[in-house]
Amino acid sequence: MTTAPERTTDLYPTRGTSEVTTQRQDPVVWSDPGAPGPIDAAELRDYERDGFLAVDQLITPDEVEVYRAELDRLIADPAVRADERSIIEPKSQKVRSVFEVHRLSEVFAGLVSDPRVVDRARQILGSDVYVHQSRINVKPGFGASGFYWHSDFETWHAEDGLANMRTVSVSIALTENYDTNGGLMIMPGSHRTFLGCAGETPKDNYKQSLKMQDAGTPSDEALTGFAEKHGIKLFTGPAGSATWFDCNCMHGSGDNITPFARSNVFIVFNSMENPAVEPFAAPVPRPSFIGARAPFTPVK
Repeated sequence: MTTAPERTTDLYPTRGTSEVTTQRQDPVVWSDPGAPGPIDAAELRDYERDGFLAVDQLITPDEVEVYRAELDRLIADPAVRADERSIIEPKSQKVRSVFEVHRLSEVFAGLVSDPRVVDRARQILGSDVYVHQSRINVKPGFGASGFYWHSDFETWHAEDGLANMRTVSVSIALTENYDTNGGLMIMPGSHRTFLGCAGETPKDNYKQSLKMQDAGTPSDEALTGFAEKHGIKLFTGPAGSATWFDCNCMHGSGDNITPFARSNVFIVFNSMENPAVEPFAAPVPRPSFIGARAPFTPVK
């Protein structure tokens, strides 16, 4: 286990008086060329270029049923619903997300340490890793709200204190991802440019941002420029498929107004060599169930 170092130089200014762009200062793939791992060389090149990697079947149909049953159990548990780690939809009052599921559930803890999952994270980040964040996202049909365009790193840098872009996320589908039920959208190549957003971070911003994002939201003009330059990729696929994506990808998802649920488990791996320090643009860090704080324990 390691403790957090003191804050380093801010390579990625954000939350100032105006938007500012900074070219990426960090590698995308941190492992040495030819390093062994489950991702082949061509896939790594694609990941480096685009900022994401889709896997058609990361877990089997039988495993999907196990994880989906565990998701259903968690969101039906009154104690979990009442826990601060559960985020409730403002309109429907249904559970939107449950954070720190690898601590709430032995089933999801097993998924985090599954070699098919953690070995890909180690290969991309070139080091041992720890879980910066985990959650299940529940997007039932008939009106579940989406997640507006954002870079995760902008928030994790500003509010959690991640100094460098050495963090990778995986979204594992537990239901079918259609092109109509609020799937993940990413702007390919957007991970190469950091967009520092305008406006100070309010106190306890996470209480609002997890339901409806405000601080850390890019302007319409910036998003238009990014979309015109990079385009937008929508991810579809069966339950059990997965998308790995870089922490600085501009991404989001729309509302789900179809009858077809879209639920996933979302795990964020951070390098043990990039531990969270004090926030770069927030008065205090977010709670540890949203962004892990020291001591940091590598996934085994």
